[in-house]
Parts: sequence; C-alpha cells; structure tokens
Amino acid sequence: MPDDAVFVGVGAGLPSFLGVPGENLGGVYSANEYLTRANLMRAFDFPNYDTPIVHGRNVCVIGGGNVAMDAARTAVRLGSERVTIVYRRSRTELPARLEEIHHAEEEGIVFSMLTNPVRFEGDGQGRVSRIVCQRMELGEPDASGRRRPVPVPDSEFVIESDLVIVAIGGGANPLLTRTLPGLALNKWGNIVADANGRTSVPGVWAGGDIVTGSATVIEAMGAGKKAARDIHRWLEEEQAASRPAWVAAS
Repeated sequence: MPDDAVFVGVGAGLPSFLGVPGENLGGVYSANEYLTRANLMRAFDFPNYDTPIVHGRNVCVIGGGNVAMDAARTAVRLGSERVTIVYRRSRTELPARLEEIHHAEEEGIVFSMLTNPVRFEGDGQGRVSRIVCQRMELGEPDASGRRRPVPVPDSEFVIESDLVIVAIGGGANPLLTRTLPGLALNKWGNIVADANGRTSVPGVWAGGDIVTGSATVIEAMGAGKKAARDIHRWLEEEQAASRPAWVAAS
C-alpha cells in the first residue's frame, strides 16, 4: 500500500571486540551480553531468576564510554571487590558523560588510563585470570579529533582480572539492513537517513543507533519523535494525493 510507513529502530547491538589473543576465554563478555544478562534477564535477582552470569572479584571493563561506565557500576552492584576501567587514552579524551565518570569514581571504580590490552591469559582451566597491557602515550589527533594513542615500547604490565567486560562500541547488525534492496548504508553499515529519518527507500524511516552509531537513549527518542511527525505528514500527503479530484475539491 502506498500509504504504509515503516520505522526501523533496531539499534546497533552487534558487539565489537579487540581482536587480541585470549578473547575467547571464559569470563570475557561483551558489554551487550553482560548488561543484558544482568538487567533484562535479571541476573541481579538470583536465585529468583536463575540467569547465569560470572561474578568476578577483580573486574576490568575495557572502554571509556557511557556503556563502559554502566558495565562497571553494574559489576559493583553485583558484588565485585575491585572494578577497573581500562582506557587507552587519557582522562581528557574519555567519551563518557562527566556525570557518569563522577558517579563511577564515587562508587570506588578505578581508572587505568593510557592502558591498552594486548592479550588475555587464562588460569589453565579455560577462564580468564589476567590481562597483559601496554602503556600508551598520546600522539597527533586522529580522524575523531582526539589525540591518537601510541604504544610505549617495553612497557607491558599485568592486571589481575577474573572477569573482563569489553565495552568498545557496537556495530549495526546486518541481518535486516542487507536484506532490504535499495537501502543506503554508510561505511560502518549504519542506515543513511536525513534529519527527519527518511531513508533511501520510500516509506521507510530509521533512527537511533542504527543511524548514528552508539549514542544515548535520549537522542534515539528524539529521532523517533522527528520521524513520527514526518511520517504523519507523509501519510497525509499520500492520502490526499490518492483521493479523486472531485473529492479533493469538495
């Protein structure tokens, strides 16, 4: 039907990983999985909800965004003794909101800045037990405008950790986007849409992380409202165009 409209708001929930040795060890989660288990699947309410989740004593969260702060603070609430944020740039470059960083520090979360994991090592039984990291220093700005982290030679050191949560962003799940002919995507696989959410396919709108990449819930809600208003206008125009001329003139 020409007056049908679809809004795509599937998010960008495809987790990203570091691609370093040992990432397949037990106790290494993506932030997506960890937060889904802890919150949506109610692992926090064990044993009323018997959702399996690793409860680490020494937790490391890799990344510096809002999701990393969420994961770190969730680990605190699940009883971890020590939670460390591992971030490869300095505090100045942290992408998380200032209030999120402040609350994390208030809760005793440790920040290990200018630190980059190079491999995860296990305990001999298939579970992660420590992270081998390398010190970094800041070089010239990269494409993001932030100073690029550069490895410091011969600076490897170890952080003991029995639970690692990788929170370095997410990508667009290609299952939907690659099965809709004519849908324009950018180089990251996100849907290309205008300010009102209109895509390259007539009658299809999109908004939220599937368009912008990882951002906030508030921004996604705003995109949905803009698209809803535009969809309403479009439907009214389509309906008006489909009326017979004598009806439109009466």
